[in-house]
Amino acid sequence: MAGGRYCEKEVLPFTAMVAVECTNVGVNVLFKAATEKGLSYYAFIAYSFAVSTLFLLLPLPFVFRWSRGLPPLNLSLIFRIFLLGVIGLTAQLCGYKGLKYTSPTLASALSNLIPAFTFILAIIFRMEKVALRSPSTMAKILGSLVSISGALIVVLYKGPIILSTSSPQPSPTTDSPMDSTSQTNWVLGGSLLAIEFLLVPIWYIVQTNIMKQYPAEFIVVFLYNLTGTLISTPICLLLEANLSSWKINCDITLIAIIYSGFFSTGLSSLVHTWGLHLKGPVYISIFKPLSIVVAAALSVIFLGDALYFGTVVGAVILSFGFYAVLWGKAKEEELTVVDFDDIRPPSNTKSPLLQSYKVKDEDNQNI
Repeated sequence: MAGGRYCEKEVLPFTAMVAVECTNVGVNVLFKAATEKGLSYYAFIAYSFAVSTLFLLLPLPFVFRWSRGLPPLNLSLIFRIFLLGVIGLTAQLCGYKGLKYTSPTLASALSNLIPAFTFILAIIFRMEKVALRSPSTMAKILGSLVSISGALIVVLYKGPIILSTSSPQPSPTTDSPMDSTSQTNWVLGGSLLAIEFLLVPIWYIVQTNIMKQYPAEFIVVFLYNLTGTLISTPICLLLEANLSSWKINCDITLIAIIYSGFFSTGLSSLVHTWGLHLKGPVYISIFKPLSIVVAAALSVIFLGDALYFGTVVGAVILSFGFYAVLWGKAKEEELTVVDFDDIRPPSNTKSPLLQSYKVKDEDNQNI
């Protein structure tokens, strides 16, 4: 009995979070491979939303049967879900365009900006308490600044290649235009990725607001993907008018679309929502740095990407800042629990409030 409860509370969430991080990195790697085959990244986004919607549509009747008693969908809730779809689509447009110019390793490194941006936005929207003299608050502020500094190093500084599967080429004696273009694309792609990871915390805040009013994870995720499909299809068709770029071949492009729709926009959203309710956001955020290692290994092995010294240094600095934010958040939660325990009456003493209710009940019975 105890072993089953431990498996449910500890082993299962740990396994699910590790699997989700690995699958999300796999989506980035497959996307790079698919676009190199000629698939437009606009088509990739629209197809991914459509596949995810179809995947979530199959068990939807059973979910509605299990989720009786939910509040009705009003216009305010529908508008917020629509806004959720717009934010999600914009984040994916920036993210995949940035990934096209850079690498999955850079995308995974910059994804650690999410906790820092979330903390800053939570302060702006008054969802996070700030006490400047508190060690936990100072850790979160300094950690956020360190994370942003590490991200700037990753984006602006490449440095020498420390790992690559391709044969090294002799370096030219003079800087070529291609080197300048490559550096410009790297900075542009990194900036687009940073915008994506700024939109993701906004998506979290809107989603949290929706879940407070409509606590049905599966239905909300389905409506989000349905909205994303309805919005992305005409927009992506307008941005990519060449219909040949929408052609799906029975190769890596088809695998990438199905994989992304099933795991990334569908299953990953459900697992993160489930983990958020079970263990909290701090626990889920701990697994973000794992994606850097996975992305670096997969990119070098399957895509032949080079691993740059600047990416490693910036990712290490970024991870230190990231864990400082986590430490501050954990200390804050620990202090909250201690304060609650201090005000809670001991279990072996009777509460005067309970005694007063007992006296009232006895008086009513005598009457």
